[in-house]
Amino acid sequence: MKRLLITLLLAGLPLISAAAADKLHLYNWNNYIAPETVKRFEESCKCQVVQTYYSDNEELLAKLAAGAKGYDLLVPTGNAMQTLIKQGALKAIDKAQLPNLKNIGPAYMNTQFDPGNQYSVPYAMSITLIGYNDEKIKELGVPVDSWATIFDPKILEKLKKRVTVLDSSNELFAAALKYLGYSANDVDEAHWKQAADVIKKAKPYWAAFNASSYIKELTVGNIWLVHGYSNDIFQANLDAQAAGRKFKVLHSLPKEGAVLALDNMVIHKSAPRPDLALKFMNFMLEGKNAAELTNLIGSGNPNADAMQYIKRDIAQNKAVFPDQAAQAKLEQLQDLNVKQRRLRNKLWTEIKAAR
Repeated sequence: MKRLLITLLLAGLPLISAAAADKLHLYNWNNYIAPETVKRFEESCKCQVVQTYYSDNEELLAKLAAGAKGYDLLVPTGNAMQTLIKQGALKAIDKAQLPNLKNIGPAYMNTQFDPGNQYSVPYAMSITLIGYNDEKIKELGVPVDSWATIFDPKILEKLKKRVTVLDSSNELFAAALKYLGYSANDVDEAHWKQAADVIKKAKPYWAAFNASSYIKELTVGNIWLVHGYSNDIFQANLDAQAAGRKFKVLHSLPKEGAVLALDNMVIHKSAPRPDLALKFMNFMLEGKNAAELTNLIGSGNPNADAMQYIKRDIAQNKAVFPDQAAQAKLEQLQDLNVKQRRLRNKLWTEIKAAR
């Protein structure tokens, strides 16, 4: 009996190990996939999706640089993906396993960040812009068509401590540079210092640097205006309406232009389950699944096949799908070299320490 029990236990070990191994570890942005989509994928692959979240590309890069492992799939923005490729941190993609890759619009393939898409598959897009409580902004008569709304002390005086900005040096410097009339990718040291001064002068009027909970703060009405991602602002409005708030949370694309982020699915070189990662990629490349991301999260979409399934009001929303005039003012952030990154970090530390 004892021998039989041991035999049965040993026989069961591979089954237990196999069950435990059927997990896809997804390291993703906050609120960047619909729960319904995750559930449907889990049912299709007979696996479990384990999600971990980050709120900024720098956070993602720092965690990986510190030696974090165990992630199968990451969703970095172009410039961060470029850094990971240079570091040799990504696994090349077997495109033969991705028949749905044909659904991605040509304009979003073969980018400067990953020529030939050796390592990446486009996932979704967002624009960094202004989100606001329409009731409060109308009441105060505050203009929302310019980055001056978050940087000009005269305007901020009316909004004091009711404004948040992203806790991201790349995004905030980009907004300040656009406000000053420069490119978001300007690397002139003098221009960076001008941008840092603009940020420091505005900082006393802000409630916080916030890259994650600002959705909730907008939804409940604690914060009236944010520098944030278009899909987060879309989500804040959905939540506000679901909660029966009297106000709406609206988008505004500043006239000076803004940052367009194309986020991509990539496989980490130490991925425990690259096979599941490829299955997830191909699943998300299906038009209906990609459209669900836009319909429920409010993200822009590089998937041409998805457009037929996207709700009409979202497809016509210029903050989600900008027209040609707006597109001309959008920039994708470029990667920084070591020297530039060191200077940016120095300026960012000074900004955070300033009172």
